[in-house]
Amino acid sequence: QVQLVESGGGLVQPGGSLRLSCAASGSILSLSTMGWYRQGPGKQRELVAVITSSGSTKYTDAVKGRFTISRDNALNTVFLQMNSLKPEDTAVYYCNAGRLGHPYYYSTGGDYWGRGTQVTVSS
Repeated sequence: QVQLVESGGGLVQPGGSLRLSCAASGSILSLSTMGWYRQGPGKQRELVAVITSSGSTKYTDAVKGRFTISRDNALNTVFLQMNSLKPEDTAVYYCNAGRLGHPYYYSTGGDYWGRGTQVTVSS
């Protein structure tokens, strides 16, 4: 089994920045693609960004140019640097990881999920 724990959320003013971290533990060698999803108030969960084990990235249009996903495989950690934050970025952000050898679909994510960290963008 794999456990994912997010950290770094909080309250920030519009235009500000936050960096989210997701630390993985357990069967780390079984992980492949990792990503971040978010669920805002009254909205469904949506993809934010994903990164493969080789470093290839994909972003949803809403965050392109503002957010950057990265990973440190030695530390078993994935990051989400969020700049120029907007009120519409307010959401619970969830870390996600795919299982090695299993398909990864953007709509549903991989097999493992963290419990989420709250990001609130407000004046």
